[in-house]
Amino acid sequence: MINPVWLRSFCTLVEVGHFTRTAEHLFMTQSGVSQHVRKLEEYLCQKLLVRQGKSFTLTTTGDRLYKEGQKLILALTDLEARVSQDPTHEGIVKLASPGSVGLKLYHHLLTLQRRYPKLIIEYRFAPNGDVERLIAEHKVDIGFMTCLSTMSDVSLEPVARDELLLVTPAGISEPSWDQLLQLGFIDHPDGAYHAGQLLGVNFHEFQNVNQFARSGFSNQINLILEPVSQGLGFTVLPSHAVSAFKEPGKVSVHRLGNKVSETLYMSTHTDKFIPNRVATVITEAVKCLKSI
Repeated sequence: MINPVWLRSFCTLVEVGHFTRTAEHLFMTQSGVSQHVRKLEEYLCQKLLVRQGKSFTLTTTGDRLYKEGQKLILALTDLEARVSQDPTHEGIVKLASPGSVGLKLYHHLLTLQRRYPKLIIEYRFAPNGDVERLIAEHKVDIGFMTCLSTMSDVSLEPVARDELLLVTPAGISEPSWDQLLQLGFIDHPDGAYHAGQLLGVNFHEFQNVNQFARSGFSNQINLILEPVSQGLGFTVLPSHAVSAFKEPGKVSVHRLGNKVSETLYMSTHTDKFIPNRVATVITEAVKCLKSI
């Protein structure tokens, strides 16, 4: 393959028409320009120039090389420019998080996209384990998790804490253990974990979530409080998931005496370069989550 540095020197020489001025233009020595031309001739086994004192003329091969080489140099220059561009508000950014985080974050990021229409947000709701895998496999740029990673390819940074809340049907002011037993539990993918964390330090009777009748289940985070609002049971959720519920008057939210919060971690791939557009979304996402 023809060395593009030699080719650039040759094409510049043809355009400038003088060895010394070509050297000045390329910030080289005159002997360096001559060497590049000689190396091209040796590589192609063809004469490219016919020297005439301080001037020169092109051979047929030299003329053909210049015409084709000029196109290549222009293409390489354009490629360099396009590759070196790293726009702040343009391109696709892929994220993943549990639905409870997404309820708070996705709307905020869509506002950012409306401000910068060329910035495309692709958001996937997934449990912690899937978020971790998606990061490790380079399938998303940014992940948010509520637990530590077990993978060395995943880098974590704590960005916020989110309080766990007990949510009952409206009208219950201070729920007792007996009331919770009577209501039954509205479960969700993180239900057993959240309930264990919060109830375990606030009710001495609590052993595990199976003590409660299972009154319902939803894997859609935005629907979990629907059965609670209709008096069908209670649940435990992070505060940002509770705050996203559209009919807060139909439920009672309880901050128990012994507060429990879960840490939110931002995750990225350990070895992955972070482009400007991804950095922009990270900044906005962290700002949003810190406001919880």
